[in-house]
Amino acid sequence: MYFAALLARTEDGWEASDTELDDVETLSDLADLAREASTEDDTVLVLIEQEDAWFGVVRVDGEDDPRIYVSDAAAAARSSYGEILLTDELLGREPGDDGADLDSLDLDGTEDGEDEDGDGDGDEDTPSAEAVPHSPVGDVEILDDLGVTAKELRILDDDALSAIAEALGASEVLETVR
Repeated sequence: MYFAALLARTEDGWEASDTELDDVETLSDLADLAREASTEDDTVLVLIEQEDAWFGVVRVDGEDDPRIYVSDAAAAARSSYGEILLTDELLGREPGDDGADLDSLDLDGTEDGEDEDGDGDGDEDTPSAEAVPHSPVGDVEILDDLGVTAKELRILDDDALSAIAEALGASEVLETVR
C-alpha cells in the first residue's frame, strides 16, 4: 500500500494535502505537482512511502531542480512510484544507460544460463550485476535546514514520514490527510 502527501511550507506553517500519483509519470511531473501546491516559491515536500518497504522525499524549492532522497533504492525500483524518483543521475548512471545494449551483448547461444564450458556458473559482469543498491540514495542533507539531519534521515524506518513530519512540526497536518 502506498501513501503520498504534499507538505507545503507557508508563512503560517505547513499545509498538507494528500495526492494521487496516478497521472505522474516523470520526476518533472512530480515537481510540477509540488509547485502547484505552493502559492509562493516556498518549499514543498513530496512524501511517498510503500508500507514497510521504502520511503522517499522530494524537495522542491521554487524553480530549483528537485532534490531527492530514497531510503532503499532496490525496494523503490520494484515500485512504479519509486521508479519515478530513481533517476539516472541519482543512481550515478549516464542518462539513458539502462545496462548493456544489444550490440554489446555476447549472444553466442549460451544465454540460457549456461556458460560456454557448461558448468552453470553465471558471469558476474552481466548487466544484472549493475543492480540498484539495497541502500539509501540521494541527498541525505535534503532536510538538514528543516531539523532532520542526514544521520537521523538514514536511520528512519517504520513510520518514517510521521517522524519527519514531527521533526518539521507538521505531524498534525500530515495526520489529517492520512
